[in-house]
Amino acid sequence: MAEFAHTTNPFGGVIITPDDFPASREEFQRLLVSSLASWRSQGYKVVWLELALDKAALVPIAVDYGFVYHHTTDDYLMLTLQLVERAFVPPYASHYIGAGGVVVNDSNELLVVHEKGRVGQGRYYKLPGGALHVGEHLVEGVVREVLEETGIESRFMSLACLRNMHGYRYGRSDIYFVCRLEPLSFEITKQDEEIEECLWMPVEEYYQADTVSFFNKLIVRAALESPGVVPTEIAGYRDPDTVEVFLPSGTAQIF
Repeated sequence: MAEFAHTTNPFGGVIITPDDFPASREEFQRLLVSSLASWRSQGYKVVWLELALDKAALVPIAVDYGFVYHHTTDDYLMLTLQLVERAFVPPYASHYIGAGGVVVNDSNELLVVHEKGRVGQGRYYKLPGGALHVGEHLVEGVVREVLEETGIESRFMSLACLRNMHGYRYGRSDIYFVCRLEPLSFEITKQDEEIEECLWMPVEEYYQADTVSFFNKLIVRAALESPGVVPTEIAGYRDPDTVEVFLPSGTAQIF
């Protein structure tokens, strides 16, 4: 029985080779029908179908045979089909990852921003920061975001705390890391596209300001009063270019 070129995984899954499709829609449909019958008879549980954007016209055919969307990227669409009812399909990424920087200068002033488009009256001051890029370390991402929004160069010191929130953009969840940074420059150059105002604000004034949320005051205090956890390389663990580990200072030397 004819089948698509494919590989398999240890969990009963069939992964169709994405660059080996027939030239016509009709041939794709015929081979799909034949492949599904064969894979069902062999006891496979899930079929994974990746379609490059130039193959998107094949989506309606796959949907007609029970495939559903799993996720999309800039380059492809991924669909899955459960050949066995309630077969497990691992979910796609469920969270945004963002970071804010607590940057305090020698005059005990905190770097804060007021974003453009903020609904409501008055200024709402928050930490500079934003979303991490794909493949970007937390240490690199928060330093980059602070520089982009404020023009301030900084050095990562420690991770103070995190917040996990649900029901964020597009119904996803959001993890927000609060990081302590040491400023390496002090002259502000704000990002005009996103930032309405950026300034060095005395820390005590920040704590007392009505235009600052209780949450933001709390996380700043946590970053300034707690040593937090620091980036730690563990010999032989994993490639530090692909993995970050944060531990209390000195932990890696206790064994």
